[in-house]
Amino acid sequence: MFVRAARGRDEPLDHTLLHGPPGLGKTTMAHILAHELGVRMHLTSGPAIEHKGVLAGHLTALGSRDVLFIDEIHRLAPTVEESLYSAMEDGRIDLPVGEGNRARTIGFELAPFTLIGATTRTALLSGPLRDRFQIIEAIEFYGDDELAAIVCRTASILGVPVSGAAALEIGRRSRGTPRIANRLIRRVRDFAQVRGARSIELADATAALLELGIDSEGLDMLDRRLLTMIVENFRGGPVGVDALAASLGEPRDTLESVVEPFLLQRGFLLRTSRGRVATMKAARHLGLELPPGWQGALDL
Repeated sequence: MFVRAARGRDEPLDHTLLHGPPGLGKTTMAHILAHELGVRMHLTSGPAIEHKGVLAGHLTALGSRDVLFIDEIHRLAPTVEESLYSAMEDGRIDLPVGEGNRARTIGFELAPFTLIGATTRTALLSGPLRDRFQIIEAIEFYGDDELAAIVCRTASILGVPVSGAAALEIGRRSRGTPRIANRLIRRVRDFAQVRGARSIELADATAALLELGIDSEGLDMLDRRLLTMIVENFRGGPVGVDALAASLGEPRDTLESVVEPFLLQRGFLLRTSRGRVATMKAARHLGLELPPGWQGALDL
């Protein structure tokens, strides 16, 4: 609706923020928006825009109604972010010219454009930047049927037939993430090829996923290590994320942005004010018993 309205007015789409876990298609959605608007898309990322001059180079290269896509926009330097404010609101950017007493600021008028920002960490966006986006959309985890459709499409591109049951099984174990589904179908294809199978059937997919360490619930080795650590070493929780990161030897960011979202969504983990708690579902899946005095009373 927003795209059709913008095209009807012959105006650029309002500045748009896409947020959600990695691998859900934020960059793909930006490509789709630019295609539907009938304009060019210029790609960059927050860490790549090191100073105002780099930002000015991107902005001045934009044609009328073009899209500038900034991935990981929460990682923009504060000085760059401040320069972006006037570009988003007033369509201009001010740059210092000269040095010392002869230094002065020159304003550059910009063509009307759309900024599409993508972030996996909405909380790290500053309030002033977040408030300048008129369209804010969350991209959520995909359902099993949706992922099965993605698996079938990728398999057709790879030129390998896949049964509906096999595609659904791969989709079910893809953590709700298209990027993972695409990776798994490629690896399952390798197993099937080496074993001489001409197509991927349910048995082929199940055997390959087992070899890859992905269990029936889609948990990988790191997921199982984290849940086992909470149950066995921390009596089921609650336990702080820093203690978990130190015990597992993994960065805190990896646990918070990659591992926990799927476990929370599937009911294997609870995040409370006191820390992380393993649920009864997690203990049953791992074949473990929660110790006496377990404090996971919130488990439903």
